[in-house]
Amino acid sequence: MLKINIKKYSIMKKIIIIGAGAMGSAFAVPCLENQNEVTLVGTHLEDDLINNIKSNNNFHPALNIELPSKLKVEKFEKLQLILEGEVDIIVAGVSSVGIEWFVNQISKNYKKNTPIILLTKGLAIEGNELITLSDKIKKILKEKGHGEVNISAIKGPCLAAGLAYKMRTGTVIANPDIKETEKLKKIISTNYYSTEVSDDLTGIELSGAIKNIYSMLIGASEGLSNSKAPKEIQSKYYLNTSASLIHRSISEMVEFVSFYGGRAETVYGLAGLGDLYVSAIGGRNSLMGKYLGEGYLYKEAKEKFMKNITVEGAQLALEIGPKILQDLNSKHFPLMFSMLNTICENKKLEIQW
Repeated sequence: MLKINIKKYSIMKKIIIIGAGAMGSAFAVPCLENQNEVTLVGTHLEDDLINNIKSNNNFHPALNIELPSKLKVEKFEKLQLILEGEVDIIVAGVSSVGIEWFVNQISKNYKKNTPIILLTKGLAIEGNELITLSDKIKKILKEKGHGEVNISAIKGPCLAAGLAYKMRTGTVIANPDIKETEKLKKIISTNYYSTEVSDDLTGIELSGAIKNIYSMLIGASEGLSNSKAPKEIQSKYYLNTSASLIHRSISEMVEFVSFYGGRAETVYGLAGLGDLYVSAIGGRNSLMGKYLGEGYLYKEAKEKFMKNITVEGAQLALEIGPKILQDLNSKHFPLMFSMLNTICENKKLEIQW
């Protein structure tokens, strides 16, 4: 007699991931692992990438891996047709600058309370107010006549290539309705991709965004090494400086998240401390920080070393810097103010200890 695993079958979902960059594409791997039907749709700027992936057995050049053959990969021209059909979950895999574009696209065929999962890290300024990206999505959808919107965010120390290769990864999924996070956890979690749950959506998003700025500061510790010391000393003992900056960064992040409506304890979890660690020990933000610590101006370092590379922390600083400098007290946020002045005013980095 044929036995059917009713429990497993009941959670199978049709998931559409919009944005074929590294993170959105890697996220498809655990989703497929749970026998969900997953479609990866490129943005209007990713037609060449999609053609490349489809013509090379789902090989993703940024991840350096063949994505599962079960993954459906489509160009932007198919997006509305897919959204018109049965879709259980919509995933935002675009960059922070693409969020408004993402919302405008899904609004054309968004069905009431369809879960949206936000992978994107960032914040936004609306009017003269700092808001999270989930709030921005809700606001735009409401303006377009969609009153009931269900948004969760996934944050944490997750490097895309590691996830694509099924390396053990832990993240946290947040939604004001904790029952919603429990549902989503069952759909996306695997033996290598574990998810904690939280109802502090605001705190999770704030932590996941600002850690990019602080990871630049921690990265600067290597560049700030005493140039008179022997090279072998410089290459190792800058960790003294790094440890001090990590401690102070966490303290400021706690105060920042609390000030803007999140919970302090969220910073000590995967979205804050966990993600800060990954970003600070290696990555684009810490690399930019190293150059700033060596004395380069931001624009100079960007042009000379990272011309075509997105540095999320610097991008966020330029977007929210003026508002932060207006809202907060420099005495409470000396590290944040140091980096914002460095990026926004293109000054040499001077950390106020």
